[in-house]
Amino acid sequence: MKKTVFLMLTFIFLSWHSIAQSEINFGIKGGLNLTFFQVEESNFGSTTEVEVGYYGGVFTEFLIEETFSIQPEVLYISLGDFNFLNAPIYVKYEVVNNMHILAGPSMNYFFNFFNSKFKVRADISASYTFGKHIDVHVKYTLGFEELAPNGLFIGLGYTL
Repeated sequence: MKKTVFLMLTFIFLSWHSIAQSEINFGIKGGLNLTFFQVEESNFGSTTEVEVGYYGGVFTEFLIEETFSIQPEVLYISLGDFNFLNAPIYVKYEVVNNMHILAGPSMNYFFNFFNSKFKVRADISASYTFGKHIDVHVKYTLGFEELAPNGLFIGLGYTL
């Protein structure tokens, strides 16, 4: 876990030189969150249960090239009885006009979740930008541990 955090901080530090000379955009985003839990059903094996929640937060986009950028985010997620912070760091690539693919790790801090507070997950996302300010996005988060479930996020973003 320490190695993963160290590698992420190293990546951010090494990228800082090119980010410092780039165009910077800020924005807000929010939407619906569907989280999938694997639940053991006594002798019947495991089944998937879905919990519905919401999320909202802010993002910053550092344009590196015309079709390539780095986009860190901080999102507050409310899901049933627990809440957590999700902080992905995306590498964003424009595939075609206004259609983007985003991928990267996400650091998650769970509030009151079985004494296991910090989790690292992987995110992959797609977004489409309407005009200059509004985007529709969908992302899938893959949990690496039993207590870091998978999630599907569907929402809107607004670049200020």
